[in-house]
Amino acid sequence: MFLFVAVVPMFAGILPSFAADLQMFSNVQLVKNPANDGDSFLVKANGKSFHVRLYFVDCPETSISFKSDAQRVREQTRYFGLISAERTIHFGNEAKIFVERILAKPFTLYTDFASALGRSPKGRMYGFIITADGNDLASLLVKNGFARTHGVGRKTPAGTSRDEMFEILRDMEISAILKHIGIWSESDPDRIAELRAKQRSEDQELKELQSQVKKAPLPQSLLDLNSASKKELQFIKGIGPVLAERIIVGRPYKTVDDLLKVKGISHKKLEKIRPYFGIGKK
Repeated sequence: MFLFVAVVPMFAGILPSFAADLQMFSNVQLVKNPANDGDSFLVKANGKSFHVRLYFVDCPETSISFKSDAQRVREQTRYFGLISAERTIHFGNEAKIFVERILAKPFTLYTDFASALGRSPKGRMYGFIITADGNDLASLLVKNGFARTHGVGRKTPAGTSRDEMFEILRDMEISAILKHIGIWSESDPDRIAELRAKQRSEDQELKELQSQVKKAPLPQSLLDLNSASKKELQFIKGIGPVLAERIIVGRPYKTVDDLLKVKGISHKKLEKIRPYFGIGKK
């Protein structure tokens, strides 16, 4: 599940033009970065660099560095009906190359600055990318078989509703499947239903377990203790607005253990919230 928080202060100094509640940035450029993949990448607009996560789509991972990556690759492998995780990662890198080629020319970004949690120390924000040729990047990824219709959505810059856009992309996905292009060129039609059913069963089991213990699910990735917003901090069970403000005031932190200096955080409380935090690179 993705969480929405406002992160406008992070991008202070950027002077966008407005399109409804989305802000438009022209002449945006892709910034080469090892962390870039098909649906999430570093860009530069008006002299500022920040990380964008596309609305509506999900591309395969490009590597496995954490347990969460492995779980995600397994789920993607099952969804696409591939024979192995190695092939999923292969197509993740193919999607990355596809995006690098499409975004070789300056493009347009629309964003409302909704936060997409990720490992980037400065965080990520959801957005729409319109290519130099006037095409929606998310649609191109699905149409060419490099992504699935999945994740967070909202009304598009063109005024298409969230639900309608999901339907449009699902139709494009079906077309890519029938054409056997991109990832779908290696899908196993005899196993895809079985694999997806197995994933749904495991998802339901996890959901029931979480409900039984009445515990909030862990975020998809660690929050950077030195840059997480007040709202992001409050998503963690046991951290309210007062404690979140104290954590922010106590910055910077060298290690998560430094939270013990914050009034209201005992050794016992630290052990409960420790799994949610990391220290981003400067």
